[in-house]
Amino acid sequence: MNKILLIIQREYLSRVKKKSFIVMTFVVPLLFIGMYAVIGYMFYKKDDLTDAQKVLVIDDSKDFVNKFKNTALLEFRYSDQGLEAARGEFNRSSDDYLLLIPKDKKDLQLLGQKKPGIAVIGDIETQVNEIARTRQLVDAGIDTAVLNAKQTQLRLNTRQITEKGEEDASSWLAYGIGFVGAFLIYMSLFIYGVQVMRGVIEEKTNRIIEVIISSVKPFQLMLGKIVGVGLVGLTQFLLWIVLCLTIAGFAGTYFAKDLHLNDQNKEQIIAKGIQNDSPADEGAAIITALDSIPLVYTIGTFLFYFLFGFLLYSSIFAAVGSAVDSETETQQFMLPITMPLIFTFIISINFVINSPDSPLAFWLSIIPFTSPIAMMIRIPFGVPAWELILSMVLLVGGFLLITLVAARIYRVGILMYGKKASYKELIKWFSYKE
Repeated sequence: MNKILLIIQREYLSRVKKKSFIVMTFVVPLLFIGMYAVIGYMFYKKDDLTDAQKVLVIDDSKDFVNKFKNTALLEFRYSDQGLEAARGEFNRSSDDYLLLIPKDKKDLQLLGQKKPGIAVIGDIETQVNEIARTRQLVDAGIDTAVLNAKQTQLRLNTRQITEKGEEDASSWLAYGIGFVGAFLIYMSLFIYGVQVMRGVIEEKTNRIIEVIISSVKPFQLMLGKIVGVGLVGLTQFLLWIVLCLTIAGFAGTYFAKDLHLNDQNKEQIIAKGIQNDSPADEGAAIITALDSIPLVYTIGTFLFYFLFGFLLYSSIFAAVGSAVDSETETQQFMLPITMPLIFTFIISINFVINSPDSPLAFWLSIIPFTSPIAMMIRIPFGVPAWELILSMVLLVGGFLLITLVAARIYRVGILMYGKKASYKELIKWFSYKE
């Protein structure tokens, strides 16, 4: 046990003392905050950052003339010329697109020298359908002015019924927390798992491993390296969480003062819901929703799934590192290792996050190879205690089983030089008796 602790200490301190670790620990939260600030600014100022696309409209039906509305994205003008003449006019003009509307309005065409963006197509289709709908209502004798005046924009205020009573149930906030948690685990399993693999390959190619193995058993070395690097990742995540919570605390205090929001205001918002779409109400809703998130529970489950997910996958990475002589030889083994992670992440952000209680979500959050990512998506939406306990037990059991398998490969591969490993060889190494 003392030897394992010495290896853990060496792996941990050698990485934590690096300048790159210290710099990235403090820079990454600022980079994320800066990135989201830039994205938010670009969405807020998107109308000023893009030039309006000019669209020349040829309307043979005469139902759309002067009906299109200019937006920050599109600028419309009309022509009474025939099709061929209009094409010539379009080629000579500075217009970006030519919109052709036939008399029967069945085959509308958008022509241009370049492919239109999705937003351009969506905006034009929306306006076309709205104009056509208004025309149909007028033909049916319905006063569109009265109809539009009666239309109101309704908004859902989601609430969750619990044993303590009704609580805020912000699905968008749960979506964001689940996505961020799953993404961090997804990236960390790659980053820190590859660090373990590279460390093993480096010691093996430099023949340092021969000296180390003379003093410790291969299993002790593998376990020490995995736990040491895992603690490095855990330390970095804890520091990131503390820094992010500190920054969020200052930001929350600032916005709370800016919105003149106190506990009484929050209770009123909970009782009455959001009355309009003003920035003040939206900011208040975010603060209220954040108060309903079980922070300690969410962070605790995140750290658990990060740690044991890392331990499980790092055992495999360590076995792969011991089986090869260089990093280029690892490619044949990387796809089977990374495929469950990639598959789970894609499925989770597209399906599980929309149906967190579905059978697919349940099984993905139970299987050890997929549970670290899938369960983090589900946690903010609420997971039954028995499912969470079962998932954790199976993940720990999966880690122990994979570690035993990886250790048997590691003990042989770590001293194997000059021979390309294959899956057949790995099976042989696993079956060798000690």
